[in-house]
Amino acid sequence: MSLLVFGRTGQVARALQHLAPEAIYLGREDADLADPAACADAIATHQPGMVINAAAFTAVDRAEEQEALATVINRDAPGAMAQACAARGLPFVHISTDYVFSGMGSTPWLPEDGTDPQNSYGRSKRAGELAVQAAGGAHVILRTSWVFSATGQNFVRTMLRLSETHPALRVVDDQFGGPTPAADIAKACLNIARALRNNPAKSGIYHYSGAPDVSWKGFAAEIFRQRGRDVALTGIATADYPTPATRPLNSRLECRDTRVAFGLGRPDWQAGLARVLAELE
Repeated sequence: MSLLVFGRTGQVARALQHLAPEAIYLGREDADLADPAACADAIATHQPGMVINAAAFTAVDRAEEQEALATVINRDAPGAMAQACAARGLPFVHISTDYVFSGMGSTPWLPEDGTDPQNSYGRSKRAGELAVQAAGGAHVILRTSWVFSATGQNFVRTMLRLSETHPALRVVDDQFGGPTPAADIAKACLNIARALRNNPAKSGIYHYSGAPDVSWKGFAAEIFRQRGRDVALTGIATADYPTPATRPLNSRLECRDTRVAFGLGRPDWQAGLARVLAELE
């Protein structure tokens, strides 16, 4: 059954292309998410059997100044996609984020926990979740965190770049979460889309993030250990690294429901990191 993917150049979209090269991938020139009607029209035109939305406004700090645009892209566009899928009885998988939560405490967030986004990006993504649910079709909203790969802008590539010119780095050590390889998210999306096609009753919100949970400093230390780079790391508090958008201190996600419903356990991010570093060699 044919697959339509919104997104072409993002980390998960690129990973999907390796796993499902036969699928149709729509970039901005094909279906601009700033034009939600164009997204619905693309589904009508291509008439796929399954749809995955791997595109979004992900510039967290820029969203503070462009919340209206972020909301169109992260709420209205997936809402239009979900409505088009619901009208045709198509399973729809939409990627969301840990930023929909307050980021407080230390307990992993459950899918049913109350949301309280602390920045514009998180608000736009939570609004997108509600729009997808309101469409009423077969859908899965897959929340993930700390995505990394050999392509695009991500923490792994940033740390490697900085370490080329900085023998010592200060890295935030009071934010905790599960780094998640984009390749594993792509596999999860494909498995979920197929399962949802066969059993729409599995619709809902699920969590999927790498294990074990770690701080950004701990993540950086493992990057340099595996790469064999001698970089002195100093842990700092979030308050010592101010950014336009508030970052969550607690990005831990409870992923038990995803394992039960789809047989997808949390991926080993350290093994995924090894694969990414090998790809970057």
